[in-house]
Amino acid sequence: MTNADATPTTSGTAARDVVPEAGDLRDAPEIPAELRAAARRAPDHWLGMVDPEWTGDGPPPSWAVRGEWRSDAAGEIVQWRENEGYRPSPSARGWPPPTDEVDEAVQLAVTGYGPAEEVTRRLAEAEVAVPVGPDGRPLLAATPDGVPVVPVHTSAAQLHALGRLAYDAVPVTLLLDFLEPEQRLLVNPGGAASLLLETDALRRAVAGEQPPA
Repeated sequence: MTNADATPTTSGTAARDVVPEAGDLRDAPEIPAELRAAARRAPDHWLGMVDPEWTGDGPPPSWAVRGEWRSDAAGEIVQWRENEGYRPSPSARGWPPPTDEVDEAVQLAVTGYGPAEEVTRRLAEAEVAVPVGPDGRPLLAATPDGVPVVPVHTSAAQLHALGRLAYDAVPVTLLLDFLEPEQRLLVNPGGAASLLLETDALRRAVAGEQPPA
């Protein structure tokens, strides 16, 4: 389903359950022509607006529904109600297109539209750019709460975050040999979305083990 899809909903559907109140159309999104046509075919119904990133089978989960319009007895759109539990996808947030496969998986994972283990799987097969010190070893940084991290960048488009720092491009399988167990990878810290990743999960992915869901 896309955001142009309009599916009649009735009491008990995920979208109806999570949207608390209906209002007029002053604060509603622009109504697509496809939805107006759907309303004429389904008078006196609630019509859900589904995030374009949701592509699963069956009814969408409530968090993928932006809100609902209501058609009156004549098939005209007369009301809109927002879904307070809606999770905007990367495209709905206005983020730039992913720079590579790892960045795509990160964007989907942090917004809830994809599994975090997909980031691990793709990163285990990737080559990344890593800032290095004078000795050529990866530079160690820290998060605001003191977690030791090594920043990694998954494409040339992500390297702007490094400024004029020196870096090396290395396979993740080789990078893991330089890391201590307590150190984590900070993936694309300057990107639209970044992710803090434990190296244990990454080592399991490199070894071909199935990561936990």
